[in-house]
Amino acid sequence: MTSPSSSLHVPDLIRQKRDGSEHSRAELEGLILGYTRGEVPDYQISAWLMAVYLRGMTPQETADLTLVMADSGDQMDLGTLPRTVDKHSTGGVGDKTSLILTPMLAALGLTVAKMSGRGLAHTGGTIDKLESFPGWTPELPEDRFLAQAREIGLALVGQSRDLAPADGKLYALRDVTATVDCLPLIASSIMSKKLASGAHTVVLDVKVGAGAFMRTLDDGRALARAMVDIGTRAGRQVRAVLTDMDTPLGHLAGNSLEVQEALMTLRGEGPEDLTELCVALAVEALAAYGEDPAQAEARARATLADGSALAKFRAFVGAQGGDASRVDHPERLDVAPGRAEIVAPASGFVERIDALSVGRAVLVLGGGRERKGEAIDHGVGVELLRKPGEAVQAGEAVLRLYHREGRGLDAARALLEVGLTVTAQAPQAQPLILDRVN
Repeated sequence: MTSPSSSLHVPDLIRQKRDGSEHSRAELEGLILGYTRGEVPDYQISAWLMAVYLRGMTPQETADLTLVMADSGDQMDLGTLPRTVDKHSTGGVGDKTSLILTPMLAALGLTVAKMSGRGLAHTGGTIDKLESFPGWTPELPEDRFLAQAREIGLALVGQSRDLAPADGKLYALRDVTATVDCLPLIASSIMSKKLASGAHTVVLDVKVGAGAFMRTLDDGRALARAMVDIGTRAGRQVRAVLTDMDTPLGHLAGNSLEVQEALMTLRGEGPEDLTELCVALAVEALAAYGEDPAQAEARARATLADGSALAKFRAFVGAQGGDASRVDHPERLDVAPGRAEIVAPASGFVERIDALSVGRAVLVLGGGRERKGEAIDHGVGVELLRKPGEAVQAGEAVLRLYHREGRGLDAARALLEVGLTVTAQAPQAQPLILDRVN
């Protein structure tokens, strides 16, 4: 192992952070880039991460850390593309928003050239959902990626190992040192990849609730503010929408099932909550480019009514090798043949369908992965036949499971039964959009 720069004394930096001092940009560069190059050992970075976890970071420190991480590898140059927008969700259940929002934005004259990830644990991944289309590939050479984005307005690829590699190394270490749930480290991790991805405008969907990483509105708001602040200091337009994730989004969870629901929404026939969220996020993107919000909302809704967003999605799937005929025939997507139902234990109103329970049920059915690289079954999932607030009769089906030869069925049933609550009185309606941070 080579030695870090002679001007960098890592124990001093650990001591400074342990005692609550603020790092300079140069100190963070020496520490983080030294670790990325293998010059600073894991045990020293582990101690530093715990000091950050306990002492926190100032907004300027957090922004500097993010920029250092973004500078640790390749950076995408989208300067030749017009009105670029990136979108990020902090992860939820049934969250197929990117499948709908990105072609909407392309139809609105914006350019989406983005990297997306795969699902892990109970949260789904956009790449996994798109691979429900046979032949679709998340791998494009850079010249083709940029050309497709310019021509169609939409190109989407898998995350590159060379994009913010410092984040990948730090996250792996955070995962085994109990330092994952630390606000400045979460915010810098997300935003380092967004800054390295090159878009002028970033729209963030910060999920809050049982099925989200941020369980409370206060925590979600703090994360949103931190990420918007980072983007502002980096000279980007960043806007955040905080949305409820106590209940899954839409009615379907599971890769092929979510694609089917996304296609329904692109035809203007999707569930209200999913449609409203996609419209709200589109308005934020347009507002970042100076458009009047009322006009932006009308234009966003029009892309679903007139078929222009669906046309963009069809062109996008075909351009990346996917079977675009299934955009018009979603019934041909692979859906597991097995069916089972969870029924209401009593008459009344659905009070709760726990998003985390639904996400875990999809996982045990085979539709998610516990570790990176695991194969998944795109066809399994869960359908919400009723949503919170709706009336049900005792014995009426509330949830439907799509399974493959019974794999994981008993465990999925148990999870869903625990996550379902029916009460005699109708529960108070909860808003989908909880707050906005600009």
